[in-house]
Amino acid sequence: MKLLVCGKGGSGKSTVAVLLVKSLKNRGLRVLLVDADESNVGLGRLLGSSDTSSLLDSLGGKKDLQQKMMKAFPMGKPLELFSKRWSVADIPRGCLSQTDGVQIMAIGKIQHFGEGCACPMGALAKAFLCNLDPAFDEVVVIDAEAGIEHFGRGLETGCDMILAIVDPTHESILLAQKIGELAKTAGKDLYFIWNKVSPEVEKVLSRYMNEDRVLARIPQDLTIFVESLEGRPLTAGLFQIEQISDFIIQTIEHAR
Repeated sequence: MKLLVCGKGGSGKSTVAVLLVKSLKNRGLRVLLVDADESNVGLGRLLGSSDTSSLLDSLGGKKDLQQKMMKAFPMGKPLELFSKRWSVADIPRGCLSQTDGVQIMAIGKIQHFGEGCACPMGALAKAFLCNLDPAFDEVVVIDAEAGIEHFGRGLETGCDMILAIVDPTHESILLAQKIGELAKTAGKDLYFIWNKVSPEVEKVLSRYMNEDRVLARIPQDLTIFVESLEGRPLTAGLFQIEQISDFIIQTIEHAR
């Protein structure tokens, strides 16, 4: 199964993604965390992983990929990467890091001033995910970039389910409503996770959103806040994350 985690910047999507992969790993599943946000530099530290080269680096870098794309596409020929099927075992080892049984990889990062837009990374992420075939006991969790540009790029085409993180801001409510429209157009199952909420906040959110699609309501957690602030790996165990894991495992079992 391939799960895409998205949401407004600062909503806690990366935090939820990391806690979720740790929970799924503890349930006996093999897990891959994919960093598909070309601007975020902090996902790995939340897991406690060391830096590795990205998938983009393993293919020769952004400039080399752009040249290959420009050469192949006018002739109507896709790059080999964009046409062949992948298993998790096929991913180049050099762009994978493993921490406590969880594998993590990045698609690519913005590195230099004036290097241009992130479109090649978006194309690479979509091609990789569309052609990735996890085994039944493998879960791929994708931490998407903040906002909804990834919907415009069609990244969700290669995913089975979307988890949208909603924090206590009106901007997040509006974004969740837009994500609902886009997910419906994409034909993908969408579920929401309310993050950093209190009972009072839940009452407000329930006026704007369908609670039937809410998998979990996560309260503000001081331990998570301090660990993230200090750049330490996340250690908290939340029963709300376990609720999400329960749902995912049930979905996988029903699909067999």
